[in-house]
Amino acid sequence: MADNNTNDTPTPKTVAEATTGATTDAVESPRKVNENLETEYGTTTIDNAVVSKIAGIAAREVSGVAALGGGGARLVGTIRESFGGNEDVRQGVSVTVEEGVSSIEVAIIAEYGVAIHELAEAIRRNIINAIERMTGLDVERVDVVVHDVKLPNEKVEDSQDESDNNNAAVAAQQNPAINHF
Repeated sequence: MADNNTNDTPTPKTVAEATTGATTDAVESPRKVNENLETEYGTTTIDNAVVSKIAGIAAREVSGVAALGGGGARLVGTIRESFGGNEDVRQGVSVTVEEGVSSIEVAIIAEYGVAIHELAEAIRRNIINAIERMTGLDVERVDVVVHDVKLPNEKVEDSQDESDNNNAAVAAQQNPAINHF
């Protein structure tokens, strides 16, 4: 015997389909467009390295930040500078940019005595303001990771004074005729 209970209407898959009768198979949410970067005249693409530099500089501008990066990143930075390389302002900064929206993580060493939660918020505000103003990107989040606290009598490896001393030592090694008294 043939089954007489055939029904041409599909069975609803979700509660919304059951109540409205609409199916969601062909429904896609439209891609969000960053109007600062996608115009009728063309598209602007900003590399992660650019955003990292801006975020690194903005984080260093905040009073209470002794240095950026964890121990390993600072060690590599010190070695690079001892061979005459420039300071990497991206050190300690990780960035992801997707569809005009950026997410940033910044690793810092805080000065002793600073309220760390207030410092983190100041870093967030400064990074968000700098990136949005300079690039037009939307900033989704800024995560601040505090790796250490610099005590008043401690030196930080990437300080300008130590860099100057390293440069003078390298110059003296390269040219022994230079006397340093």
